[in-house]
Amino acid sequence: MPLDHGPSPLRPPPIRATSSYRRVEIMSPIDNDVHPVIHTGRVAVITGAAGGIGKAAAIELAKVGLKIALADINEEALTTAGKEVTAIAGDGNVLVIPADVSKIDEVVRLRDKVYEAWGEVAVLMNNAAIAPPSKSWDDLDNWRRTFEVNLFGVVNVQQTFVRSMLHQENQAIVINTGSKQGITNPPGNPAYNASKAAVKSLTEGLAHELRENPSCNVTAHLFVPGWTHTGLTAPQGGEKPAGAWTAEETVQYMLDGVRHGDFYIICPDNETTRDLDQLRITWAASDVVEGRPALSRWHKDWKPLYEEYVREGLTGME
Repeated sequence: MPLDHGPSPLRPPPIRATSSYRRVEIMSPIDNDVHPVIHTGRVAVITGAAGGIGKAAAIELAKVGLKIALADINEEALTTAGKEVTAIAGDGNVLVIPADVSKIDEVVRLRDKVYEAWGEVAVLMNNAAIAPPSKSWDDLDNWRRTFEVNLFGVVNVQQTFVRSMLHQENQAIVINTGSKQGITNPPGNPAYNASKAAVKSLTEGLAHELRENPSCNVTAHLFVPGWTHTGLTAPQGGEKPAGAWTAEETVQYMLDGVRHGDFYIICPDNETTRDLDQLRITWAASDVVEGRPALSRWHKDWKPLYEEYVREGLTGME
């Protein structure tokens, strides 16, 4: 059975040097392009679904034939998104459920409504996030709200849904949306960076626990978008910058990663290649290993060395 499929029409083909863990097992015996979780009749729950990547994911999964539960705190935008998804999936195949993921009772209500309607969850996409400004010694209220949504929102959804998903007969997946800022930690918004670093850590822990459970039929994936034109990255709207991907392109790349069984799904964009991402991530990790100053990539004494490292690294990858 072939393991690869053609590239999504809106993006360049993914570059993968080696096969991923469980790649053969997760390919559908029915259609090589369809993961056994991502096909007609199954159920997706998406938080942060009123716009951006969440809405794009709802639309893409509806096109495949999944039933979609959309959740978001923005009720007006959520209603609009629900109508768009219903136009694709059809009446009876879409639930629109306003929910603040930072509040556990609202997350429990979300789960109960989904299971009462459809009895299962195949795709759980933990995507809700906010990015108010922050400084390391200021903006305490923004710090608290950022962690309540970006971290504890993920924890609340994960704790509430995964327990039920473990007992389902059919395979299911959890997709947590992280950020490159949670890996390379660029200066500018320490609260957001720290919350997304925590999401990376907890998703890795979840993946390990699921993998070590011999009776488990659920896998976890860390989805890390590149520069994507959304309401979070461009709150005032406007034309998409040339360097950014659309939310649709990012979601299609994510779905390719899920189909290949990847845990780390790190998306490039029109400005940052996969090779450049690898170099940036390796440099950031080497700060610890080599005892360099914190965030040496942006340190005046180390920045020239970093730039030389990238130039040489990209030349060597050509």
